Amino acid sequence: MLTINAEEAITRDYDVIIVGSGAGGGQMAFTLTLAGIKCLMLEAGRAYDPVTETPMFQRRDQAPLLGTSTPDKQFFGFHDATIDGGWEMEAEPYTQASDKPEEQFWWWRARMLGGRTNHWGRISLRNGPYDFKPKTRDGLGLDWPITYDEIEPYYTKVEQLIGVYGSNEGLENTPNSPEGVLQPPPKGRAGELLAQKHGKTLGIPIIPIHRAVLTRKLDADRLPAQLFPGNTWAQKIVGDSMRARAACFWATPCGRGCSTGANYQSTTVHLPPALATGNLDIVANAHVREVLVGPDGKATGVMFIDKTTGKDVQVKAKAVVLAASSGETVRIMLNSKSSLFPDGIANGSGLVGKYIMDTVGTSLQGQIPALENLPPYNEDGAGGSHFYAPWWLYREAEKLGFPRGYHIEMGATRGMPGGGNPLPDDLGAGAYGARYKQEARRYYGSFMGFACRGEMIPNDDCFAELDDTVKDKWGVPVLKWHWKWAEHEQRMCDHAELTFRELIETMGGTVRTVTTGRNRIDPGGKIIHEVGGAIMGSDGNTSVCNGFNQTWDVKNLFLVDGTPFPSNADKNPTLTIMALAWRAGDYLVDQSRRGLL
Repeated sequence: MLTINAEEAITRDYDVIIVGSGAGGGQMAFTLTLAGIKCLMLEAGRAYDPVTETPMFQRRDQAPLLGTSTPDKQFFGFHDATIDGGWEMEAEPYTQASDKPEEQFWWWRARMLGGRTNHWGRISLRNGPYDFKPKTRDGLGLDWPITYDEIEPYYTKVEQLIGVYGSNEGLENTPNSPEGVLQPPPKGRAGELLAQKHGKTLGIPIIPIHRAVLTRKLDADRLPAQLFPGNTWAQKIVGDSMRARAACFWATPCGRGCSTGANYQSTTVHLPPALATGNLDIVANAHVREVLVGPDGKATGVMFIDKTTGKDVQVKAKAVVLAASSGETVRIMLNSKSSLFPDGIANGSGLVGKYIMDTVGTSLQGQIPALENLPPYNEDGAGGSHFYAPWWLYREAEKLGFPRGYHIEMGATRGMPGGGNPLPDDLGAGAYGARYKQEARRYYGSFMGFACRGEMIPNDDCFAELDDTVKDKWGVPVLKWHWKWAEHEQRMCDHAELTFRELIETMGGTVRTVTTGRNRIDPGGKIIHEVGGAIMGSDGNTSVCNGFNQTWDVKNLFLVDGTPFPSNADKNPTLTIMALAWRAGDYLVDQSRRGLL
């Protein structure tokens, strides 16, 4: 991926500086550059090109940047998408306000060009109409200042651009996409089909999930004209980019980068066409310290540390966009102190860092005898879930004892074995030699996991602030995290576990994992869906941004990652981040052309 150095950036004029290169930053760069806006993108991690660095047809042990788990990457292993990031980074620590594990937040940083789009499940769910007005429905949390109808056209455009497979089922608060937008979903795996069959008896709808993976080539002749009507220049650039992407041929785990461009990554979908316009420069290893402000209260640029030289660098622009992830954007804003903003830029409301949320998570695994002794075959398809269960109990909140809901993700696969023992000790006790091999073949692929992904209601106990004493390698104050799950979320996990047990037992299986009490809920941050910290709203006294991701206090400062989310639905946030960013980009272009920034 073509980048420039810091010295070159200083000498050039830019309309907009974009901090971060993931879903929000990549989408913003795509939207702005195709509108003729000159942009500089600053990425805190190294340059990364999945086309050259993530070859297909490699086992985990062969992949140059993918291997076994390490202490800082204990759940995912040494992914090429997080080689310099993870839960812990020696040069960039963070602190916890509490010594209690259940009151701590796990902060994931990707630190590579493309950000977290190199490392995610690619589940791409639309928020539904209910999700934008949750407080109106049950009196809890916060409403968005926009409606589903206002963002719906941008959901459609993002789905057309990145390619999302799935189906339209017409379920409550699970919006359909317009006809012809979604790609055909892959077939369900044996375990998923079995769960679907038995889920019907329990009233649980199990349907094809929506994921940003191409099951067929994009229609590069038709889609660019729909996305950019009347703009033949943009149509050609986007069409050429679409033609460079292949349909998935089920070769490599989708948690990695994809050299064929079959799954969505900012580095293969957003950045190539943005670079092709000639309107985008990218500086990697640029650790942003603060947003600079002029005497008129407008952002004038940013200061960053060039990690290759250790020098402070200032770059100027007419507008600044922060898209560094919720935690990092909050950190930058709080460190951007001046006489006009002594508590951090755009923090007149005092809410920067407040109302941070994650997805509620818990899981359970079962062993299913009906899946034993299946013949060797490859049914993996796209890595990750093919099917899922959207929330189905909207009408029963009072009976359940908790508001909102969760969706169910499931893992049922005969994927490539890891380096460990494929047969649990208790099931293989006393077996060795030929018998052990027979038992391994019998049980392999018969284990199925279910995971809750639920909505957290924002609370006053979950926030981030600057640590008074601890600084990173470059002398920048770090974040101190405060975290506490509410009783709502605890009860949701109790319900999810009971649901998973019922599903497993109805399928004729046996529960293999047991959790109790407070241990049922995953730690804050573990699901890597943090949002909030600079919420949008309809009033500058009670929010940081308006409905176009524009900060109230600084009209030329925009936030297009998860920070503006006033709520975190039971849907994965990435698709909504991109839809909001495209909408904010269109608004920024309009405001700029009218001289209002």
